[in-house]
Amino acid sequence: MKLVLVGLNHRTAPIEVRERLNFPEDRIPEALSRLKNDFGCEEALILSTCNRVEVLGRPQDGCLRADRFKDFLYDFHNLQAPCLEPYLYTFSERETVHHVFRVASSLDSMVVGEPQILGQLKRAYSLATKARTSGLLINSLMHRAFNVAKRVRTETRISSSAVSISYVAVELAKKILGELTSRSILIIGAGKMSELAVKSLMKSGISRVFVTNRTPAKAEELAAKFGGTPLPFAEMFSCLAQVDIAIVSTSADGYVLHKPEMQQLIRRRKYRPLFLIDIAVPRNVDPAVNDIEEIFLYDIDDMQAVIHANMEERRREAESAEAIVAEEVEAYVRRTASRQTGSLVAELRRRLEEICLTELEKNRNAFSAKEYERVERMLRTTAHRLAHPFILHLKNLDGDPRQYEHEVELIKKMFQIKEKE
Repeated sequence: MKLVLVGLNHRTAPIEVRERLNFPEDRIPEALSRLKNDFGCEEALILSTCNRVEVLGRPQDGCLRADRFKDFLYDFHNLQAPCLEPYLYTFSERETVHHVFRVASSLDSMVVGEPQILGQLKRAYSLATKARTSGLLINSLMHRAFNVAKRVRTETRISSSAVSISYVAVELAKKILGELTSRSILIIGAGKMSELAVKSLMKSGISRVFVTNRTPAKAEELAAKFGGTPLPFAEMFSCLAQVDIAIVSTSADGYVLHKPEMQQLIRRRKYRPLFLIDIAVPRNVDPAVNDIEEIFLYDIDDMQAVIHANMEERRREAESAEAIVAEEVEAYVRRTASRQTGSLVAELRRRLEEICLTELEKNRNAFSAKEYERVERMLRTTAHRLAHPFILHLKNLDGDPRQYEHEVELIKKMFQIKEKE
């Protein structure tokens, strides 16, 4: 597990620092090549998103110091040391495994439970594979990380609660209206949050989109993004009488929709439910509208309250997810140690046989052919018996992988066992 990770994220570095360290995707192959050829990495992977930049690698000489990874970051981005030191974190061995599993499971994200990071990690792994900088250790770690993330999402509800305005809009719309397929929506105003909310609603099946704005050109521009229909602002109430959902987000200083006219509107609708989202600040809809039967009005504070409640639920689910990650780290470390032990067992037996049989070969003339064959079998058995206490000792080691690594290196030195390339 001779893996090292150096990075920074949204908690350790402000956006202006993260921007400086960003790796454009088209430059990642070049960066991976330099890590391998100029900075002595046997394996390497780079994860670069808006909220984090991390370099994961296996040093060629097995040295677990993070200096060469830091040197690479300074060199690639033309920065002067030690300007990054206050922002960087470093992990090695077990810590690296634990961190990667948490990242993949979205436990280290700005919004806990968001699904994008897993796709970003898979993309980073794909780029490393294409650049031929992923090897046995990174391959093993990434595949396990993807499985851990899947297990977290399957066994917890960490991603089930909406934690953005746009997703809350969908969640509330479904509670009020049920299935959204074939429903229609009117956008009043052309704010950015309106656009995001409509995108999410359309993914849930909204079929017709109407857009109105005091500036017709803006209405036409936004309608074109969704294949919708732009309307003159004067036709707003006629459209409100027909649609199922309305999102209001204009730049007006006061109310655009008032209680008396909305009372007339709901009678025209024959009290068919209307889901009304006011995400303007200051508000565009008179709060008294919420008193009207079958009009369900939510403003930005209502939406934030839902988000806060959902965030609390995600935090509770994160505790269960952390327990899954801890369990998976232990299992991964044990499996890795077991594979290393198996490899060392074979090499130790081979080395002891070699020592014994080398001495036998020096005295070949002292034996007949039959005697030589019998002594050879005896020495092979003796070599295996000599190896047994060391093998047993390694298999019984538990706990800190550093102790295991120390014991392995000690045995290698004692018997002059070299790692296979």
